[in-house]
Amino acid sequence: MNTVGVGIDLVEVSRVTRLLDRNHDRAVERLLTAAERDYCFSQARPVVHVAARLAAKEAAFKALPPRGETAYLPWRDFEVTRARDGAPDIRFHGKARATVERLNVASALLSLTHTANHAAAVVILLAP
Repeated sequence: MNTVGVGIDLVEVSRVTRLLDRNHDRAVERLLTAAERDYCFSQARPVVHVAARLAAKEAAFKALPPRGETAYLPWRDFEVTRARDGAPDIRFHGKARATVERLNVASALLSLTHTANHAAAVVILLAP
């Protein structure tokens, strides 16, 4: 496998808390898919899980080679899911999916971590 791109991102949980306090419904609708919302808000500390998903989405965006068509990709074009073994996984929809298909991405590796204060993610895109 060849590496197409690598992205990393770090999100402050307090910043996500402020965002949700100010614009909860609008922010959640714009940033998360329905499945992500269901997962995050079923957890004891939803904001930590929202922050981790935002870090993953930004890391996935950063892993894509910079081109005109990737200048704007909607947040919900990137979706954090769980693999059968429970590990985090990332799926691409819409323009992001078209971009990874054009780049011949065969798989995307996602690693998430979080503390009470920070959430981080790394995404590695691989092609045959």
